[in-house]
Parts: sequence; structure tokens; C-alpha cells
Amino acid sequence: MAKSLKLLFLCLTLTLFIGVQAQAFSNPSNPSIKGQIVETMDANGYTYLHIDSNGTKTWAAIPESKVSVGEVVELSSGMVMQNFTSKTLGRTFHAIVFSSGIVKR
Repeated sequence: MAKSLKLLFLCLTLTLFIGVQAQAFSNPSNPSIKGQIVETMDANGYTYLHIDSNGTKTWAAIPESKVSVGEVVELSSGMVMQNFTSKTLGRTFHAIVFSSGIVKR
């Protein structure tokens, strides 16, 4: 009986975890990012973008893409990572959004 309860608890925990992870990509409270690129760099198949949206600056990472400083873009929403360290770039981002890419230029 105790073994069944442990298995049930594990299944419920995994279901909740998967649901929370999926919500990060589909949650309407996690809107797209729109703004002007003020800095960009490529590393390990990703393009890192520093985006200025009316004075609020946000770091985002997308699959490697050709972009230019000064370009205005809209990125799809994504998962926010706090204190993310890129070993390749040798820096830690206080917060960075991992997005699937550009939806509008």
C-alpha cells in the first residue's frame, strides 16, 4: 500500500511539473517581447539580444539568427531564467528570456 502511495505521489508531482513548464510557453501573462535591439552576440547556436522596449531593457536568447543593432523585432514569449550563466560568453544574465524566435520584424 505504501509503495502505491509513493508511486501515486510521484506521478502527481511529475504531472504538476510538466504542466508548469508547458504553461511558461503558452501563458498569456507571459507576453511577447517587442523592441529595438541595442546589443547582440552569437554563441553556441544562440543569438543573444538586448532589447529596449520603451526604456525597459530585456535580454533574450533565440536560435541563431541574423539580426542587427537598431532593428525592431517582436519575439515569441518564452521561459525566463534567473541568474543564467553562459560559460561561452563568460557572463551571467540577471534574467534572460529563452524564446523560440522572431515573429515580426
